[in-house]
Amino acid sequence: MKILIAEDDRVSRIVLSELLTKSGHEVRAVENGQLAWDLYSSEPVPMLISDWMMPVMDGLQLCRKIRAEKRASYTYIILLTALSGKANYLEGMEAGADDFVVKPFDADELKARLRAAERILALQQEVRQLRGLLPICSYCKKIRDDRNIWTQLEQYVTEHSGALFSHSLCPDCYDTEMKPQLDKLK
Repeated sequence: MKILIAEDDRVSRIVLSELLTKSGHEVRAVENGQLAWDLYSSEPVPMLISDWMMPVMDGLQLCRKIRAEKRASYTYIILLTALSGKANYLEGMEAGADDFVVKPFDADELKARLRAAERILALQQEVRQLRGLLPICSYCKKIRDDRNIWTQLEQYVTEHSGALFSHSLCPDCYDTEMKPQLDKLK
């Protein structure tokens, strides 16, 4: 899995990168939240491990920016911090973190949390695929929605994506549908 690390402490960044790389992950590591945001903006990742307190942009700001994006693909965020206690935990979760690990982190605990995160991301992908399956009538091409109501394909797509349609005929349909009708009129 691709993992982005945002950690300002050089030693922690190297240790974390090596641990994750040895566990089979593809790792990119940067020293602050702004650099992480720049990388994420150009290529979103399924997993982010971020220090809370960093220069330029801290981990909470980074969490909030990622969550504000509301992308189709979800990024699981683990905050690493020397801060502990319920108030800090809740603040991190409010900012959009999915998990919270107190430094110094235990390698086995972090690996276990990553496995749980991978399961969650896999389930989310499965749900996204299932939601992408549309029951469609083979004859009239109407789509059945969650309320068991059949709707014209164009209306359904417009309501769910904002796309608009203009109607035309493809060459095959022109030859099989329209041309015979025009020939009858002659």
